[in-house]
Amino acid sequence: MNDSTAFDWSEVAFGSKKPLRELQAIFIAAPREISHKRFIQIIRQYLPKANIILGLANEQYVDGFEGQPQFRMLAAEQFEDVIAKINANPQEHKIYTLRYDQRDLKHILNEFDFFRVLFVNGSWKYSFHTIEPFYALIKRHTTYQLIPAFLDEAEALAYEKRVMPELKELYEVKVGKYTEQEMLAIARETSKLSFDYNFQTGVALGKKANGKKDTYDLKCAAFNAVVPFQTYALLHGASREKYFSPPHDLNHYDTVHAETELIIKAGREHIPLKGTTLFINLLPCPSCARMLAETDIAEFVYSIDHSEGYAIKMLEAAGKKVRRIVL
Repeated sequence: MNDSTAFDWSEVAFGSKKPLRELQAIFIAAPREISHKRFIQIIRQYLPKANIILGLANEQYVDGFEGQPQFRMLAAEQFEDVIAKINANPQEHKIYTLRYDQRDLKHILNEFDFFRVLFVNGSWKYSFHTIEPFYALIKRHTTYQLIPAFLDEAEALAYEKRVMPELKELYEVKVGKYTEQEMLAIARETSKLSFDYNFQTGVALGKKANGKKDTYDLKCAAFNAVVPFQTYALLHGASREKYFSPPHDLNHYDTVHAETELIIKAGREHIPLKGTTLFINLLPCPSCARMLAETDIAEFVYSIDHSEGYAIKMLEAAGKKVRRIVL
């Protein structure tokens, strides 16, 4: 790529910022991977309005989702040829690139008055209005927009179909005998099958193996699945972000909780719940705790606290055993 159109934050941060400021550009914050067609669609929509600076992350995955194929970042070389061809055309505006570590995005937004900032859905962890770059935008009164990661629903569904086999190869666990630490690890790994970029939850249902202390037969596992399809929020935007919903608000949410998914799965596969232990990486929310109190699951083992321990009180009041193990 032409050096005159390629910037690196490691150099800009300690050098002259004038070349970038003079562009008065639309900034596309380093996005998750998108298709060639979606990239061209974005360029056609915004390049006539202003220069474009495309952010390129130095990391391979969205921070916090390392090793998860559904959260790969856009590779720097993916659109090099396309950008070069577009810039070779006689036109008022050009496409520039800015490489940076994702943790530096807040500093970039604090430093420049961009014409507009575009964020591709699912290119960050947690709800957008709870992370530092959002507050940098508000502080500078910068216009911003959250945009779809896909061209349309057909592309979103095709992406899910392509990525899920790779995810299952990495994180789906086979039925077998496991220790309680291994069962909790299975819950944690299973959570990585989720496309929910706000928080990933996983559960594993086990029953103590006959004659073997602290060993469990894995019956099934589940994760919080985005509905009506896994890439729905990446295409249409997360409900929590649209309504600036607080972290524990379930009125605006795009997933079926992992606990509910497991109960549905157990029913479909005729898996008895009586006397079983549910391993979960996150203590159930109040709604799930009330549901689980009505089941025949006998014990709950979790790692991360939630909702000030409401589930512990509810489940214990229902005669269940609750334990915490920190991996």
